Amino acid sequence: MKIIIDDKIPYIKGALEPYAEVVYLPGDKITTSDVKDANALITRTRTECNEKLLSGSKVKFIATATIGFDHIDTTYCGQSGINWTNAPGCNAKSVEQYIASALIVLAEKKRFSLKDKTIGIVGVGNVGSKVARLSEILGMKVLLNDPPRARAEGIKGFVGLKEIIQEADIISLHVPLNLEGADKTFHLADDEFFSSVKKLPIIINSCRGEVTDTEALKKALRSGKISGAVIDCWENEPLIDLELLGLVDLATPHIAGYSRDGKANGTTMSVRAISKFFKLGLNNWKCSGVEMPSELDIFIDGTGKTIQQILTEAILSTYDIRQDDKRLRESVETFEYQRGKYPVRREFPMFRIFCKINNLKAIHKLNQLGFRL
Repeated sequence: MKIIIDDKIPYIKGALEPYAEVVYLPGDKITTSDVKDANALITRTRTECNEKLLSGSKVKFIATATIGFDHIDTTYCGQSGINWTNAPGCNAKSVEQYIASALIVLAEKKRFSLKDKTIGIVGVGNVGSKVARLSEILGMKVLLNDPPRARAEGIKGFVGLKEIIQEADIISLHVPLNLEGADKTFHLADDEFFSSVKKLPIIINSCRGEVTDTEALKKALRSGKISGAVIDCWENEPLIDLELLGLVDLATPHIAGYSRDGKANGTTMSVRAISKFFKLGLNNWKCSGVEMPSELDIFIDGTGKTIQQILTEAILSTYDIRQDDKRLRESVETFEYQRGKYPVRREFPMFRIFCKINNLKAIHKLNQLGFRL
C-alpha cells in the first residue's frame, strides 16, 4: 500500500510507515504522477483533489486534516468510488481562542466594552457554537444565524441574516464555502450585504476567503459602511489583496485554527480514519510529542481591575493576535512560509492561572474559558 501525505501535517511521521510506503510532499506540489499508484492521500486545503489529480489513480481514500473540504471534489469522488473524510471540529477551540484575542484587541483599540456589544455569528457549527459560547462568557449579546440548522431543528434560537446585518455591532463568519444552492456562501458578504448594515459593524472572517467579496469589503471599509475588519482568510491566497491588508484592523495568514492542539486533533482524526478504512489497527492512535509553550503559568493581580481587564490579561497571555498581524504586514510575501512555520500556540486548558482576584465573576469566567486556576 502507498500513502501520499502533505509534508506540513505535523506529528504523523512514523505512524503509518509500518503499514505502507509513505511519501511526504508539499501539498500544493502533489501531481497526477505522484498519486498514480497511491492508495490513499492525507491532505490539507492546498491540495485540489479533483478529476485532474485523481483520474487513473489507485486512490480509494482521502483524509483531509482540516475542517473544510471544498478542496475535495466530492461529486467526482463519489462517482469514482473514492471515499473521503474531513476532520470536523478539530480546530474549533483554536478558532475560539483566535476570536477571543481579536475581540479583546478590538475592544482595547477602539475603546469599547464587550458587554455593550452585540455579535452576530453566521454559521453555528462546531466553530460557531464555540464562538457563541465565548461571546456569552465575554458578556456580549449573541445573535445566531444558520439556515440549515434552523430548517432541521426549528427556528427557535436562530435569526435571519437580515437581522444580524441590521442589529450586530460585530459580525463573525463561520460558514463552509458553498458555491451554489439555497445555502450558497460564495460572496455572502457582498455589496448588498454591506449596503444593508445599520450599526457600522466590524467584520471578522476566519472561515473561507471567498465568503467575502474583496472589492465589496474594501469599498465598505473606505466608505465607512463598516467600522473595521479582522481577516484571517483571503481570496486568492497566498496572493492576498494588499489594499485590503492596509485597510483592515487585524490581518493574519489563515492561521486561526493553527494551535498545536487543533493540528494534533486533525492529524489524529486523519490517521484513525485511514486505519478504519484499511483496517490497520490504529483506531485509537493519538499524536505524541506536541510542543509546549515556554510558559504555562499566568500570574494575574486583579486588584482594582474590571472583568474585561482580567480576561484581557489572561487571553493575551496565551495568544496575542497582534504578533501574527505584525509578521504578516512586515513580510506579506512569506504568507505560506508563516503558515508552514507557525509558532507554538496552545489553547486555554493548557494554562494555569495564579491569581490575586477577589472578583468571583471573573474567576467563574476564567473557569468557563477552560483555564486551570
